[in-house]
Amino acid sequence: MNAASTRAACHSLTTPLNRVRGVGPRLFEKLSRMGLSDVESALYHLPLRYEDRRQILKIGQIREQAVQVFSGTIIAAGESQTARQRKRLYEVVISDGTGKLSLKWFHYRKPLMQQRFIVGRHLIAVGEPRRFGVLREVHHPDIQFLQPGQSDADVLVADPLAYGCYLPVYALTEGLHQKTVRKIWRHLVTDYAPLVSSSLPEAICERQGLLPLTQALEQAHWPSADTPYKKLEAGTDQARRTLVFDEFFFLELGLALRRKGVTLEQGFAFTLAHRYTAPLARMLPFQLTTAQRRVLGEIKRDMLSPHPMNRLLQGDVGSGKTVVALMSALIAIENSTQVAVVAPTEILAEQHFLQFQPWLEKLGLTVVYLAGSTPQKNRKSILQGIASGSVDMVVGTHAVLQESVRFKQLGLGIIDEQHRFGVRQRAALRNKGRHPDLLVMTATPIPRSLALTAYGDLALSVIDELPPGRTPVQTRMLGEEDRQKAYRQIKAELAEGRQGYIVYPLVEETEKNDLLAASEGYDYLRRQIFSQFSLGLLHGRLKADEKARLMREFKAGHIHLLVSTTVVEVGIDVPNASVMMIEHAERFGLAQLHQLRGRVGRGATTSYCLLMRSERCSDEGRKRLEVMVAHTDGFRIAEADLAIRGPGEVLGTRQSGLPDFRVANLLRDGRILEQARQEAFQLVDNPDFAHGKAYAEVRRELTKRWGGRLELASLG
Repeated sequence: MNAASTRAACHSLTTPLNRVRGVGPRLFEKLSRMGLSDVESALYHLPLRYEDRRQILKIGQIREQAVQVFSGTIIAAGESQTARQRKRLYEVVISDGTGKLSLKWFHYRKPLMQQRFIVGRHLIAVGEPRRFGVLREVHHPDIQFLQPGQSDADVLVADPLAYGCYLPVYALTEGLHQKTVRKIWRHLVTDYAPLVSSSLPEAICERQGLLPLTQALEQAHWPSADTPYKKLEAGTDQARRTLVFDEFFFLELGLALRRKGVTLEQGFAFTLAHRYTAPLARMLPFQLTTAQRRVLGEIKRDMLSPHPMNRLLQGDVGSGKTVVALMSALIAIENSTQVAVVAPTEILAEQHFLQFQPWLEKLGLTVVYLAGSTPQKNRKSILQGIASGSVDMVVGTHAVLQESVRFKQLGLGIIDEQHRFGVRQRAALRNKGRHPDLLVMTATPIPRSLALTAYGDLALSVIDELPPGRTPVQTRMLGEEDRQKAYRQIKAELAEGRQGYIVYPLVEETEKNDLLAASEGYDYLRRQIFSQFSLGLLHGRLKADEKARLMREFKAGHIHLLVSTTVVEVGIDVPNASVMMIEHAERFGLAQLHQLRGRVGRGATTSYCLLMRSERCSDEGRKRLEVMVAHTDGFRIAEADLAIRGPGEVLGTRQSGLPDFRVANLLRDGRILEQARQEAFQLVDNPDFAHGKAYAEVRRELTKRWGGRLELASLG
């Protein structure tokens, strides 16, 4: 056993960092602020990037806009001024016969600079050259002076923590320095990386070309000199790929087992009687799209199998998920079971109820609406109808999940806008029956990589085609100077007999916030701008019956312009609405803007979405709005949203149960995720996996990492 192994044997990966050599109380406090408390968390805190310090370049060889190491002799040094702002700076010009380079400092102590930078001294510098004038410049470089008789080659060998290698650059907190951290991480990797063992089956490691975990960690912190720099920059080198695959594999293994648990349960093996689905198909005023028919086929296959369906239906705004959900519901009702449809808000639940009710009544079926605002006298008879089985479908909010709601025979649960619910709500709905089928839907496009982690236990169906007759919405970004032009455009649409929306971020003005408020905006617009038209004001604080009345009037065309908060984001379907103006558009997220825009463009005429940005719109806000102007495809917008905000923000981490990845990046590592998922699902299908000795270590590792988070039983 070598010295490193002996030291490692005395410790463990759970060793607190304040027991690691070189980490005192102050340093431990700073590391704790970064969320690093023990050896394992520190080992998986990988470098943010790397500096290529493998060789010292000639000035003639260096590239612009990349950190490099170069050397030269000082030929001039002294104070000067910037041309424009007349700020003082200290400039040192070096040469090595192949070219000249200017080194500049804008924050310095003059006596110290004069003492250090003497003409004729030879130095090595690290920095990022840029061209601002005749000479290329490097601002605030790291400097090391050569001792008399010392060569560039001597320096490369003498200081392995600074030169002759790829140097790791870590994300740090205030008061921590790279040099300090590199020294500690060097010890950590040497002493503790040998303790990390890989539980991945050997066959998978060989197929995927993975390194042992110990080696992967060593190379991720201190890459070998022959690693291509481009791969390190892109995070696609073998070491990082191994660590990412390992992380994804065990998550997907847990999700595969969770889905397997559902498939092993005995559910309803529905049959296709066409008692209600065929009459509905004849009544529909349109043909289903190819995508709708394909997805319906996937759902039917699940429902006809003897195991519970567990499927995520994803479709862009206006792609026709509601009809697919209704057809699925009728299959369950034909088989003498009940259906529960749950939505996150009353306005969306009401919308579903109003859409489903006419069709179900024509088919002689009973549908009820249940929400927190349902009066007590109505609630009692609704609950009795659900319990007796006389109610075929209940549509509602979280109220449907309450303990008092008991079904006679729940065959299908449908959850809309799944991203607003957590895993527990899914489980609560399933517990309302004996292993009912479950269909969860979202109109918020989710990048595939995100869907495979947040909803990886669900089978995925995507409606990727809009119904015929839909026209892409023309989107424009406007400033305050364009306001009157925007009002004229809205008036022109209303004068043609069409309808529109004006959306505000807040309901009423507050002292702390200067955003235009819907209620004040409504009064101003009604009196000053659109006095010849009928306006309505819709917001979340209205009572349910008032909201329903407004929506009926808007749908019937009695209200020309609906002034609203974001309650119109989902569920409102008025094909005659052709224009929407969104105030302070930069204050909304991309997914929300896309949902709002989806309220127009539902008819055959050209529709418009006018994004009004405020005068104080930030660069990031402008960037988001430019994405909306450039793209109408929800999935492209979702990818951009993921890049800007990150996965936790896009889904709402607390609600979704999305795991915190230590190494993996969903945007960068989507391909590795697909490969890890394929291997994991394949392994779970192996009959030996559940109890075979060969996979005991894999099962233990899975339970350790994800058992509690994924509600997995012990796999021993």
